[in-house]
Amino acid sequence: MSFIVNEDVERYALEHTTPDAAFFRRLEEETRAISDWPQMMVGPLEGQFLGLLVWLSAAQQVLEIGTFTGYSSISMALNLPEGGRIISLDVNEETTAVARRYAKEAGVDNRIDYRVGPALEALEALDGQFDFVFIDADKENYVNYYEAVLPKLAERGFIVADNVLWSGRVVEEGGDDSTQAIKAFNEHVSSDDRVESLMLTVRDGMTLIRPRRG
Repeated sequence: MSFIVNEDVERYALEHTTPDAAFFRRLEEETRAISDWPQMMVGPLEGQFLGLLVWLSAAQQVLEIGTFTGYSSISMALNLPEGGRIISLDVNEETTAVARRYAKEAGVDNRIDYRVGPALEALEALDGQFDFVFIDADKENYVNYYEAVLPKLAERGFIVADNVLWSGRVVEEGGDDSTQAIKAFNEHVSSDDRVESLMLTVRDGMTLIRPRRG
């Protein structure tokens, strides 16, 4: 599903991208069957982008906030270097069970530590140091997640926040609570002199964030 980019253009990009493994198609189908919000799934273009970020950065310790049915965690796990690990947090046991099942099929279940419960509580117990953090959970807590993980980044660690364009609603006046939360998060990051950020128009918008150099 395209959020910002013209659907024909996104389809063209997908046609010119190396296909994901077949089990990802089944994961997509099952997600649509069990969820009222299947668009929460990252999908093949964003999944492969996340995987390439892991591969390019050689991230050893990855933290994901928002597992859903596992497309993103599995995509990243497939690109981890030897010994790399992902901790993936979510509050939904049912969708996390789907993620666990497909991670096992993909042969990466030993690389992903799925944890169910409130993410902010889990983050308090984590020491870091994380090479890569992916934030893709409830929008109202984006700023809280960001503030919780920023001190837990490794020396060359970085954060990716998903849905930062929120189907384009960020440029409209007003909006519901989630829209307002995304707007507040975007302003919080862009005005934070501790970091440098790059907002991309990939799918529903992704912001790459790293601690400021120098």
